[in-house]
Order: sequence, then structure tokens, then C-alpha cells
Amino acid sequence: MGGEAKDQQSPLLRRCSSPEEPLERTDESGSLSGGLRGSSILTFLYVVYTSIKTAVFSNKLNSLIVFGPAAILVQKLTDKSAWVFFLSLVGITPLAERLGYATEQLAFYTGPTVGGLLNATFGNATELIISILAMKSGMIRVVQLSLLGSILSNLLLELGCAFFYGGFVLHKEQLFNKTTAVVNSRLLFVAVIGLLFPAVLHYTHTEVYFGKSELALSRFSSCIMLVTYAAYLFFQLKNQRNLNVPLNEEGFQIDEGSYDDEAPQISKWESVIWLLIISACVSILSEYLVDTIKRASIALNMPVSFISVILLPLVGNAIDHASAYICHERQA
Repeated sequence: MGGEAKDQQSPLLRRCSSPEEPLERTDESGSLSGGLRGSSILTFLYVVYTSIKTAVFSNKLNSLIVFGPAAILVQKLTDKSAWVFFLSLVGITPLAERLGYATEQLAFYTGPTVGGLLNATFGNATELIISILAMKSGMIRVVQLSLLGSILSNLLLELGCAFFYGGFVLHKEQLFNKTTAVVNSRLLFVAVIGLLFPAVLHYTHTEVYFGKSELALSRFSSCIMLVTYAAYLFFQLKNQRNLNVPLNEEGFQIDEGSYDDEAPQISKWESVIWLLIISACVSILSEYLVDTIKRASIALNMPVSFISVILLPLVGNAIDHASAYICHERQA
């Protein structure tokens, strides 16, 4: 009886009195979880390293990014506004181009139409940030002149460079979508009217008899342009399948390269993160740029109008220039 009881109790006694086996299992599970955590950390670090290498060090233009920290350093150590302005201007240029790159990568996951809308939105992010900071500093004239310079740069410089690059460099026949061209031309007409009417009202001094009619008309025009742009976005998204195929001279559809011809270099969330990071960097450098415009104009003996109409739009439209070249190369 005693032996049978001892044999019946032995498994229980062995579980309670022999903890070696559970300890070994605990150690094995602990080492396994620790190994998984270590491998996940290494994987995360490798992804970060690959993303930085691809997004930052894949273009020779990115070597100019060092001018951004140099501008901040010069601002902190010296009072040379001309150097701060120059370094900030050069430092923003590669950031604006990388903003376009991140937008292009994100467009792989959204399609060509949404990608084009992203380019149109983030393509103006640099100009929008500079204009907001300039308006916050009371530089209304700088904002007006930079807006004029941006329109001229898009209509003349960027369009001419795109024609030249597509026709002479790539030796490719230029193809256009009639519907898209008509829509864009009418949007341009609305924008011109919105800028022209308040200017005519101001220079004819008609607002003297109506109090603040000029300001009211400007606000009304801005609301109309915002509503028109929202309608344009809805139109693009609603008809995205029919607007992406260009037509030849005979009116037949031509099948061109699509986003499927290339593979994205970074993931969707990496693109979003890079958009946020680069936008923050552009905001910081734009603040230094705006703060030194007037002092740099005096130091360099350069009119503020030249800086606002020529230099600022060139930097702000760097994304649009890069996007035009990328689209031409993709369709080549």
C-alpha cells in the first residue's frame, strides 16, 4: 500500500520537487522571445538604413542638403544675412526635389490620377510654406510677387523645359490629352480673372465709392477659386480612367507606359513618413529664408522684386520641374 501510494504520488512529487525541466523550458522560451525581439530590431534598423540610403543618397543633387544645416549654423554664429539667405535657398532646392520624389513613390500605390493630384498639391508645398511665413511677417508684396513669378515659371519656364526635354533630348513626339488641356486652360482662365478683377478695381480707384469693395472682391475670388479647385479634384477622381490615355492627331487612343512599368523603391508608409519629415525640414529652412530676405537684398544690392519673382519660384517649382522630367522619362 505504501509503495503504491508512493508510486501514485511520485509524478506529483516530481513536478513539485524537480523544477529543472520547467526552468529549462522557461529559459528556452525567454531566449526565443529575446531572439525574436533582437531580430525585429535588426530588421527595423535595416529598413531604416535602406530607406535613408534610397531616399537621401540616391541622387547627386542631395549633396546640397548639407547647405541647410550650414544655414542654421551660420545664423546662430554670425549675423551675415546674405550667407544665411543663400545657404537656405540652396538647401531648400534638394528638399523640394525629394518632396517630389516621395510624392512620386506614393503615387505608385494610388494610381496615376491621384498621383498627379498629389504632385499638384505637394508640388506647391514649398511655395505655400514660404508664402505663409512671408505673410506672417507682413511681407505682402513678397507674397504677391512670388505668386506672379510662380505663374510665369509654370507657364513659360517649366512648360518650355518640358517641351525641349521631351522633344529634343528624348526624341519623342509630344502627345496631349485634349480633355485635360481644355480643363487646365479653363482653370487658368478662372485664376487670371480672380487676379485681374481686384487689380482693375484698385487701379481705377472705383473702390473709393464703395468702401472695402476691393477686399470683399478679393475674398470672394479666393472662395470661388477654392471651390473651383475642389470641383476640379472631383472631376479628376471621377474620370480618372478616361483622362490618362493620350490621343494622337487622328484622335485614336495611344497606349503608353504606366506606373506598372516601374516598381516603387520605398513602401507606402515610408513615402508618407518622408513627406512629413521633408515638409518639416522645408518649413524650418523657409523660416530662415523669409527672415533674411530684406537684409539679404540690402547686402547683395539685389531688388526684393527680383528675389520674389525669380529666385523664390525657381526653388518652389523644383518639384514641378522634377515631376515633368520623371513623367517624360517614364513615358519614353
